[in-house]
Amino acid sequence: MGKCRLILFVSLAAIAAALVSCASAPPKPAGPSAEANRAKNIVQGTSTPDFPATPQAPAQSPSEAAKNIVTQQPGPPTAGGTSPAPASYAGALSPEDQAFLANYLSRLSYMVYYNDASGIDPRFAKMAVSQANRYLIEKLGLAAIDFDQIEKNKKDQLDAYQAETGGSIDMIQYLAQKFNADIYVEIDLKASASGAGNSFNGSAQGTMKLFETSTAQLLGSIAFMSPPTFSPVSPDAAVANAISASVWQAMPKVTDQAKALIAASASRGVRYELVVQKLPDAKQAAAFVKALSRKFAEAEQISFSAGETRIALYAFMTKAKVQQAIYDAGAQSALPDMYLVYMRGKSFTFNSGL
Repeated sequence: MGKCRLILFVSLAAIAAALVSCASAPPKPAGPSAEANRAKNIVQGTSTPDFPATPQAPAQSPSEAAKNIVTQQPGPPTAGGTSPAPASYAGALSPEDQAFLANYLSRLSYMVYYNDASGIDPRFAKMAVSQANRYLIEKLGLAAIDFDQIEKNKKDQLDAYQAETGGSIDMIQYLAQKFNADIYVEIDLKASASGAGNSFNGSAQGTMKLFETSTAQLLGSIAFMSPPTFSPVSPDAAVANAISASVWQAMPKVTDQAKALIAASASRGVRYELVVQKLPDAKQAAAFVKALSRKFAEAEQISFSAGETRIALYAFMTKAKVQQAIYDAGAQSALPDMYLVYMRGKSFTFNSGL
């Protein structure tokens, strides 16, 4: 009997040790590693290696980016005229605001051009812009602004540009506003070719800078470098292949970065700029800004003079609703006769009507 008890005790101890060993063993991976999947995707053409190779955070969809935004709690008015946001805008975005922002991000419009001060061969510049536009059309289903159309407007709109801006903003920013682009992309590149006979190699490298159209704020910069390219035809054909390949590979990063940065900066709403001509005095301007703050998430007076007052407006609204809200705020602040002079992109210029 004593032997049986000893054997039973030893067996139970062995079973317990086995259970502990199984529980502490690391789980086996369910499938291929992340590195293996990435390599497979690159080989199959479903993803491309980074140019340059730098670690990046996982990409978010526009709706995910919008849902992850939390607005800042509004503070007291500042000397510059900032008005506190209405209570409905405090805290996390409402489902309606999230839906508006997600839709806005999915429909961002772009104008692509080149840095005409960098000495790029115009032929290569047109190749780069055309390839970027091709990506916007074929991969994102967006409308694109043709290179030749921009070139023509640079000449035809020169007088209007001087009359409306006095040269206060860059011509390309002005045209981006006229074309209602949310973002304009500036390409700067260098390209070269080597070889002889019927064997030519091409290379291209450069940057694509992203600017917010209303303010010309630099949103980001994407560096690109072409993969090895070859042409049996001519050096120019080899360069064209290099430019096309490098721009095409850079465009997904350009558009993803644009969406992420616009989403991150839109916690108070989409930014609109309002210019009011001929507000007579600072008290009238302050009363108007106060009326605007009841209509928008935030209204911030940027500058004041008897001839021109600038105000930044933040809201989850379409341009049509923004325009109507400005009229309503004018009627509530002794400016019932104010009228729209012109609109460019997200910038409105009104006359006070006084």
